Amino acid sequence: MNGERRILVGEILKAHGLKGEVKLKSFTDDPLAIASYGPFVRESGTKLTLVSLRPGPGALLGRFEGVGDRDAAEALRGTKLYVDRDVLPEPEDDEFYYADLVGLLARDAKGSEIGRVTAIYDFGAGDVIEISRQASAPLLLPFTDDMIPEINLQGGFVRLGEAALEA
Repeated sequence: MNGERRILVGEILKAHGLKGEVKLKSFTDDPLAIASYGPFVRESGTKLTLVSLRPGPGALLGRFEGVGDRDAAEALRGTKLYVDRDVLPEPEDDEFYYADLVGLLARDAKGSEIGRVTAIYDFGAGDVIEISRQASAPLLLPFTDDMIPEINLQGGFVRLGEAALEA
């Protein structure tokens, strides 16, 4: 794995209270586990160190080093929190990180190349996988077992199901 590849693990939603706490959304399987992966790297490359984390109403409540008031916390609104891929635990056999799928070839049932995985989105009603194709618009497919029945990280590809090719 590439140690420089960053994985999005959370996002700061907004300030909470007057003393520098923020509402934080965790993208980790166990939301509180996000605390064990820091320090975090922002898109700008600067680091943020979490000093406290607790469950709150509808989100986690956290405090970052050097953030002591509401104005400083509000300045972090929308900040995406990344960690190097190497600090995350290795996924189980039938699990994977979405970031590991981006760039994989997309093949049909016969093995012919259709395109490449360019993104995976979460619009709230279920994940969507985007497959770029050279000669036409990208495919946006529900990320389900019917649409993507095989993910082969070792082989560097995903296989699209028959239903996906009819979409």
